[in-house]
Amino acid sequence: MNIFFGFICILFLGFNSVSSSRVLELSDKFIDISKDGVWFVKFYAPWCAHCRRIEPIWAHVAQALYNTPIKVAKVDCTRFSAVATHFKVRAFPTIMFIKGPFWHEYSGEREKEEMVNYAMRMAQPAVQVVSHTESFAYLKDSHNVFFGYIGKQQGPLWEMFMTNAEKYQAHSWFYAMSHEVVKNDLKPPNDTAVFVHKDNDIIYFTATPEIIQDRETLNDTLKRWVNSERFGFFPKISRSNINDLLDTKKYIVIAVVSENKLNEITQTERDFKDMVESIIRSKKHELHHHFQFGWMGNPELANSIAMSELAVPYLIVLNSTTNHHHIPDDDPVLMTPEAVILFLEQIHEQTAPTYGGNGWMVRFYRGFFEARTTLINMWRGNPVLTALVFGLPLGFLSLICYSICCADILDADEEEITDTHEKKD
Repeated sequence: MNIFFGFICILFLGFNSVSSSRVLELSDKFIDISKDGVWFVKFYAPWCAHCRRIEPIWAHVAQALYNTPIKVAKVDCTRFSAVATHFKVRAFPTIMFIKGPFWHEYSGEREKEEMVNYAMRMAQPAVQVVSHTESFAYLKDSHNVFFGYIGKQQGPLWEMFMTNAEKYQAHSWFYAMSHEVVKNDLKPPNDTAVFVHKDNDIIYFTATPEIIQDRETLNDTLKRWVNSERFGFFPKISRSNINDLLDTKKYIVIAVVSENKLNEITQTERDFKDMVESIIRSKKHELHHHFQFGWMGNPELANSIAMSELAVPYLIVLNSTTNHHHIPDDDPVLMTPEAVILFLEQIHEQTAPTYGGNGWMVRFYRGFFEARTTLINMWRGNPVLTALVFGLPLGFLSLICYSICCADILDADEEEITDTHEKKD
């Protein structure tokens, strides 16, 4: 029995050793060779508990990708700080996919299958060619949002499309196709055209001939357009993607509801969410250029934005350029689609009241509000632990202050008594 157990242990340790050996250890020289090939790199620190926790998973990722062109590696940022500085690593562990001059930080689940699928997708060409009509129909069914290029694969528009596909490959899909492939589905406005397929609708990128001839201006214009159109008409908004949504430089219209642990919401909240969604569905061509709609299942994030306790369902609109927010005067539950559209028109015309912003007083109050909210949530979750965490330090501090004050009082009394005795003598 002991021999069999020992044999199993040897096999297990041998498998782990093989898996770990698939992970390449990098040094400062990686800065010079990072543009050669395709890399999936973990930036870590030995003292980081999260880094140690992900270590066996990373070894399995390396094993799964061993027979692919993807090199799975790791770098100790405490020893090779120049690498961390070069790749702008701000936290540990940071997982990054590096392909040529483009760096893509992985933000998905830290599970083997998720990371392997992400790496396999990122290793593919940023722009994939569609050569059959049936393939285009499949893309429409399989992708909620994807970008396409129609026409000859040459010229400034094609080059800038390729550049932006490399930049945003981690966020969306990019395809190139001929007029023959899309003749039954699309009617492009020019010989070469760029479009986005979004929620079964097609939106074309428009640019004047002057912009197309100026490569720098074309690149900036196309980059802003891709960044603003890479989300669906009504996505779910969370802490992980709200900053990306703010980068669209649009007004962010958020229907705030409260999901339970089973991701369920009440019927009243569902009706309100569906009403807000129906507005962008019916008015998307008029509204989507200036407004990005979405919904939020976590009221705490909305409360942090508004710096107050919001009753759900609620409606809040963020100005992504100034960080101000707008809330309706009426009860959101009683608002009709026409009232919401009127409210949005007032926001666009800058006649609606604004709240928040970036002022130092607002930042101070937001910090105070979040600290208070955190303390309240801790108390509701575990009042005993909260009392110990905050009560003990405050108790010790009070005891120290009391001792200091009492010592001064006692000293003062003794001096007064001594003076009195001297006068009597």
